[in-house]
Amino acid sequence: MTSIPIQYYLIVAAALFCIGLAVAITKRHFIGMLLGIELMLNAVNINLVAFSRHDPEKLSGQLFALFVIVVAAAEVTVALAIVLRVYSRFKTVDPDKVSELKK
Repeated sequence: MTSIPIQYYLIVAAALFCIGLAVAITKRHFIGMLLGIELMLNAVNINLVAFSRHDPEKLSGQLFALFVIVVAAAEVTVALAIVLRVYSRFKTVDPDKVSELKK
């Protein structure tokens, strides 16, 4: 059984992180920004699992990846609740059109 070199994992993770960063910066609505952040978190997970696979005696990378998945799920839940609340108040999900948060 041949093993995939760690460089391939790192290249895929770097590409995924760059795509996520570009999406988070260029999108003009909250949902697109959330998708970009999720892509960046998945790139971090790939790095954690790749480094954990590189040192098979320690499972700390996989445990950190599991922790990142749980935190990402909580982040998406809270962020979507905020987006729904902003939409019900301002009738838009464009962050540039939401000018006031408190009256």
